[in-house]
Amino acid sequence: MLLSREQTEFYLTDLETPIGKAINLTLAALVLISSVIFVAETYNIPDSVRFQLDVVDTAIVIIFVVEYLLRLWSAENKVKYIFSFYAIIDLMAILPFFLGAVDIRFIRLLRWFRILRLIRFIDRKFLFASISTEDGMIFSRILFTLFAIIFIYSGLIYQVEHPVNREKFGTFLDAFYFSVVTMTTVGFGDVIPISELGRLLTVLMILTGIALIPWQVGDLIKRLVKTANQVEIVCLNCGLAYHDIDAGFCKRCGAKLPTSRVE
Repeated sequence: MLLSREQTEFYLTDLETPIGKAINLTLAALVLISSVIFVAETYNIPDSVRFQLDVVDTAIVIIFVVEYLLRLWSAENKVKYIFSFYAIIDLMAILPFFLGAVDIRFIRLLRWFRILRLIRFIDRKFLFASISTEDGMIFSRILFTLFAIIFIYSGLIYQVEHPVNREKFGTFLDAFYFSVVTMTTVGFGDVIPISELGRLLTVLMILTGIALIPWQVGDLIKRLVKTANQVEIVCLNCGLAYHDIDAGFCKRCGAKLPTSRVE
């Protein structure tokens, strides 16, 4: 049975129904699998295994292409969708597949950004469904942001340094090690980029971490300060758990709060 445009859009964004969960869980798993393939291909593996990995990765990209086209077709405002944040990330994930024959380095670098497609599921509390508190969600986003920065820049630095500095950047793990010690300001100095682009990426990695991590940590601190001045009073109407100590009515729905507090 063919789905209508509205049904297609619903299932591609829905995370509640079994069909929506299955679709989005599959997409999230494919993102992780493709990222693992990228890492595996940086090692010295047999040609037969490398060929099989390429076949799997090509199949995954084809699925992403179909998904992108379905999202574009089902979008009510197609121009708005094309320039939306998620659509740009989706396009970056599939663009190297179409331009793979073109010897342009920055096109090949785009494949490492595919991990960012998981942001769609994190924002919707899909990958961390077991985390019920807002503080836990913010902390999870901080961890994912840190991981994404290190993973992406490790891939980018490996891509540009490996051809000219194979001794220091022989595999993805070498680049990952360099990114971790750089981001944590340890800086042992035993692995350093020698190309101008590699050094530029290192600077950008540090600046990205400085810009994103403190901002999210500040959000977490503000949340903790706010909840410190609240008590757990569950609204029987909407289920909101925390309210001000002297609150008599729910700040979300306006319903009268129970007099008993949860200790």
